Amino acid sequence: MARIEIEYLGQPEVDQVALSNDDILSAVEQTLIAAGQNKTVIEPRMHLTPDPAFNGHFNVLRGYVEPLGYAGVKVVGDYVDNYKQGLPSELALLNLFCPRTGAPRAVIDAAGITDMRTGALTALGAKWLAPKNPKVLGHVGARGTSYWNVRLLDHLFDFDEIRVHSRRPESREAFAQRLREDLGKDVIVTTDWQSCLEKADILVEATRLNAPTPIFDRSWVRKGAYVVPYGTMSTLPINFTDGFDKLVMDDLGQMRAGHLGALRPQIDAGIVSETSFYAEIGEIAAGLKPGRESDEETILFWHRGMSTSDIALGSKILERARDLGIVQNLLYRDA
Repeated sequence: MARIEIEYLGQPEVDQVALSNDDILSAVEQTLIAAGQNKTVIEPRMHLTPDPAFNGHFNVLRGYVEPLGYAGVKVVGDYVDNYKQGLPSELALLNLFCPRTGAPRAVIDAAGITDMRTGALTALGAKWLAPKNPKVLGHVGARGTSYWNVRLLDHLFDFDEIRVHSRRPESREAFAQRLREDLGKDVIVTTDWQSCLEKADILVEATRLNAPTPIFDRSWVRKGAYVVPYGTMSTLPINFTDGFDKLVMDDLGQMRAGHLGALRPQIDAGIVSETSFYAEIGEIAAGLKPGRESDEETILFWHRGMSTSDIALGSKILERARDLGIVQNLLYRDA
């Protein structure tokens, strides 16, 4: 039997690679194009809740990206109260495999990858679906993915005004300060949802609620806006999707997977179904369908997380880490 080694990258190695904004966006965009060309496979995510008392669950995401030559499985823990122990709410591992033999190829810390690929999807959605020259961003939530939402959106659009809000004052203040330092511009901290989101050009909801709570008022969304709600627990009133010109999703196969997600109340009530969606984002990325077609369109993009984006960033990070000589090789089998 051939010797099999697994390439391993922990957080220190992933941080040392330090992908640029354009690296992240390019890697994820190419995978979206591949999805539109039917060169990827995504299996709907699965959830594991070990014990409701722990106030968290695991997400298991599975996929294959033909152009990259990898199949992958990411297991990510999503634990709301981790901040009380000084831990990120999301901790994850990405496992890359040879799709032809099933042999394991790499194990990579994916907590940062999860944050980056989520922000990239929000930003790339805006590239095709946001109003022309958006000036105001309203962002609710300060979780790990939130930083990359704002950073990558501002990289594309250089906003005149960025507003942020989250439930805990210390969290939103720290989030805003980090953004000010990294973006080199002012960030407005609001004390409520409405003043954060109302009449913004781009509205993002990335909250960490313990249970579905209809907080996000539809009247705050101006005509022509781009809206991205993706909190694990829905914040959308049952009539929220009324009046949108286009609903776009990352992958329709995941629409009914699990019992969580921003549009779960609308799906369970029969208000939203597969036929409600104009397109998957990969179809737009690949040029098979147009994105925004007028300044008047109000568009909602729901992304639940694409395993293929995890694989894309994991592959890019692994490639750069090899160049830097910082990959750890672990013996898997030798007999």
